Amino acid sequence: MKKILIIVVCCISGLGFSQTDARIYDIIAAVSEDRIKNDVTTLANFGTRHTLSDTVSQTRGIGAARRWIKSEFDKTSAACNNCLEVFYQKDLVKEGTNRRITKDVWVVNVVAIQRGTKYPNRFIIMSGDIDSRVSDPANFTSDSPGANDNASGMAGTIEAARVLSKYQFESSIIYLGISGEEQGLFGGAGLVGYAKEKGWDIVGILNNDMIGNIKGVDGVISNRDFRIFSEPVPATETEQQRRARRFYGGEVDGISRQLARYVHKTTKTYMPEMNPTMIYRLDRFGRGGHHRPFNDAGFAGIRIMESHENYTQQHQDIRVENGIAYGDVLEHVNFPYAKKLTAVNAISLASIAWAPPAPTEVKIGGIVEPSAKFEWSKVEGAVGYKIYWRDTTSPTWDNSRYVGDLTSFTLEGIVIDNYFFGVAAVGKDGHESPVVFPNAILRNR
Repeated sequence: MKKILIIVVCCISGLGFSQTDARIYDIIAAVSEDRIKNDVTTLANFGTRHTLSDTVSQTRGIGAARRWIKSEFDKTSAACNNCLEVFYQKDLVKEGTNRRITKDVWVVNVVAIQRGTKYPNRFIIMSGDIDSRVSDPANFTSDSPGANDNASGMAGTIEAARVLSKYQFESSIIYLGISGEEQGLFGGAGLVGYAKEKGWDIVGILNNDMIGNIKGVDGVISNRDFRIFSEPVPATETEQQRRARRFYGGEVDGISRQLARYVHKTTKTYMPEMNPTMIYRLDRFGRGGHHRPFNDAGFAGIRIMESHENYTQQHQDIRVENGIAYGDVLEHVNFPYAKKLTAVNAISLASIAWAPPAPTEVKIGGIVEPSAKFEWSKVEGAVGYKIYWRDTTSPTWDNSRYVGDLTSFTLEGIVIDNYFFGVAAVGKDGHESPVVFPNAILRNR
């Protein structure tokens, strides 16, 4: 008997493109643990990176740190034929703005823009914080190496730029070093103001704040778990939008939540060994991060970080007390883990930047009918669209149907009452936009 070998190729509706992209695996492989370790070490060796610390010294303080970060972005740009626009963005914060600002200070961010070939004014952002602190947030002279908080996130951002600069993308990517986080999220607020002034179309920000610790204060150790924090709906939603949510749902389906789901899905597709957990909170209880200024302005923003924090190594004077070594020092950073979370960011950035924009309008209908009906706005560059749906209690988009290059579709046999729905645009290489939750009602005709 002859054996017949059948080869199955995973394609969408016969269009001939796979739902995975081999380049994404190349990006994962290209992220370097050694480079991340060297960068974290360099940042920690500046002694302190407190926002109010020395700006003149070449070896100590936040001034030396940000100049070094800019020089690394400049080197990356030189290696890719000047593919990055590298510059400082700064704002003056006056003494007494809050109790942590004890003197006038320029809060300076380092920005590196990799322009998209098709949508140069459409941006997806990865950020890490430049600054560090000890127990007293106003103490800007004592050593605060901030190896994990947040040299790890800053090093990951620098490394992502090195890796992704080897590719071209349709949309722009921003690699961002933000200052002033520990004093009140001033750097993020300044960058948001700059973005609005320039009219940037921001898809969202992946804020990386502590991506290097695997041993929690509770003794749990894991080098695969990480958390994605996201707010439920934009802070800028209108009263009309709020009223609509009461009747049609969407309490957990804002743009930041969709960005979190996008990172979750991309990770599980390309790095299934990782365990992303979506946390339905803006940030940790009573605490904050630099995605918040973007959220406050109505942009999508999430925080990516380790799952198992160790509070003896955060915001601590370096000391030994009752046999416990306090302080955010280099020896506590797990570099293989930081590499993994850097890769999570890099593949999410690439997937979004290779994808077409999301539909701006998605209408839904099907009241008292055994079907769900959809219409959506056409997206330039999309070769088709995918409808997603899930149980109302599910955190992830669990069901989908690719419907081709249409702007309307009816899902027969799907009762609209029992599910939440969304629509994503699909590009020629299979990369998808973030899902758009319906934002308008399709009236029965």
